[in-house]
Parts: sequence; structure tokens; C-alpha cells
Amino acid sequence: MKQDQYILAIETSCDETAAAIVKNGHEIVANVVSSQIESHKRFGGVVPEIASRHHVEQMTLVLQETMEQSGLTFDQLSGIAVTEGPGLVGALLIGVNAAKALAFSKGLPLIGVHHIAGHIYANQLVAEMKFPLIALVVSGGHTELVYMKEHGSFEVIGETLDDAAGEAYDKVARTLKLPYPGGPHIDRLAKEGEPVIKLPRAWLEEGSYDFSFSGLKSAVINTLHNAEQKGVHIEPKDLAASFQESVIEVLVTKTLKAAEQYKVKQVLLAGGVAANSGLRNALKEAFGHKESIELVIPPLSLCTDNAAMIAAAGSVVFEKGIRSKMDMNANPGLELTSY
Repeated sequence: MKQDQYILAIETSCDETAAAIVKNGHEIVANVVSSQIESHKRFGGVVPEIASRHHVEQMTLVLQETMEQSGLTFDQLSGIAVTEGPGLVGALLIGVNAAKALAFSKGLPLIGVHHIAGHIYANQLVAEMKFPLIALVVSGGHTELVYMKEHGSFEVIGETLDDAAGEAYDKVARTLKLPYPGGPHIDRLAKEGEPVIKLPRAWLEEGSYDFSFSGLKSAVINTLHNAEQKGVHIEPKDLAASFQESVIEVLVTKTLKAAEQYKVKQVLLAGGVAANSGLRNALKEAFGHKESIELVIPPLSLCTDNAAMIAAAGSVVFEKGIRSKMDMNANPGLELTSY
């Protein structure tokens, strides 16, 4: 009988100090996240030095709570997974060094995980992954369409050429004088407004699955500034609704086309912006009558950064027999490659 696999994972790529234990790649045993939003809110964004300091302060406490939640001992663990990159280099270093110290002291295998692979594998915690599939990854730093023909196989078929969708959300929110993080506030405001303001959609060249949100962001800022100069009042809720409709239309249309072209069995939504209710609803509507394609959307708790997703992705790396060496370093520019 096969022995159960327990992976302890650490995630510190940005402003969440997180640890989790996942059993056999799909069952969450413990999941602890310490958020820093309140510390960064007054600056209107994440301050890397402050994020790193918070990680140092919280790491031991978060790991201790995770082990207590799980009821397991370190002897029962199969390996230690950690986000190797991409992310803020100072923040990543805290997690990587904590993972290396644990792996060395407990004699456990060390497993480096790509942050985006983690977001994709968050879906494995709610549904069985069926290949081939396409994952739409939408976060503060990334907007990508990733084709997977099997576990550990990643082919980026489309990515942002400039601003990520989440980054555009935060910048538009700042222009509308909304609090940080801006995404949830834009989403809430958009529900109250009507998309009556004409804004551009960047489709790029025909057949391209790449994205561009820089022009849209600039169009929103220019619309507001022009209105102010003319003394015309623009309803923030209508501007939020118009902006959100533009982003979502491009994301959903390209995902639908890619899913049909690549003849996939499943479409996964992943990343922090996957928590956006407008995007979730639009994808459900688009794929609702596609009986041959299953749409998987993780719960809100697994959309934002967490360590359970790193453990899920780490389980696949572990199963493939891939191990990281003790000289592994934080890699803020780590590329998503197959393994």
C-alpha cells in the first residue's frame, strides 16, 4: 500500500507569509496565511523592505501554527517545498532560507516551486486536473495563458506585453482614489455602475493570445483628466464598470478561443485577480454551454497567495523525483518551464 505523502510548503513571494501542509497533492491538512495588507495600505502598494521585515517576524510563528494545525510531526513529512521565484527578491529569500534550514535540520528533500505553477495547481486542491488543459493566470504581476498537456508541462501561449491585469486594476484604483489593494474596490464599484464609457480593447494582431493593458490604463487616466479640465463629472462607478468590462472581455474572449483551438478538456482560472467576481461570472457564462470543456475556478481563499498551492505544485515535482540542492537561491526572474 502506497504511503501517504505530506508536503510542507512555504510561500513568501510578496506580502503574505504563508505555510501549509498538503496530503497526496490535493488534500489541505493545514493552511496558514499572515497578511501584511494593513502595513502597506498607507503607502498605496507593497514596500519590499517592509515586506521582508514582516516575513522575518512572522515566519517562525506561521510554521509553528501550521504544524500545530496539522497534528503532524516533522518525521511524518515527505518534503519541504518553497516558492523559488518569481517575486520580490528580499521576500523570496526569507522563505527560501527558512525552507533550506528546515530541510537540512530535519533531513528532508527540498523542492523549489515556481510561483505561477503554484497558482495553477491551486485548482488541484478542488478538482482533478484533466489534460490537455489551459490555465488563465491573472494576478498583480502576471497575465498569461498556459497550455498543459500533462503534469509539469507548461507552454505559455500568451502573456502580457506590458502591464499585468492586476497592476492595471491597482493603477486605475489609485486614479479613482480608492484604497489599496485596488482590485476588490474596482470590482465592488463596477457592480454599482454601468459600462457606458467607451474604452479601448487591445486585441493585438489576429490570432495572438498575448495581452496588453497599458493603453487601457492610460485611456482611463486620460478620460478622467480630460473630464476634470472641462469641469465634467464622471461617475466613478461607471468608469470602474467600463474599465472592468474592457479587461474581462479581452481575457474571456482569448481564453475561449485558445480552449477551442487547443481542444482542451479543462480551463483553469488562477491568480489573485481570479477572485474578481466579474471575471468569474463572465467565464461561467462563456463556458456554461461548452459541455466538452470543464471550467474550474478555485475558492477565493486559494486565489490570492497561499502556501497550499505551493505544496500542491511541489507534490508533482516530488513525484517526478526532482530535488533542489542546498545552494538554491531566490530567483526573482524565474521562468515557467516544464519539468
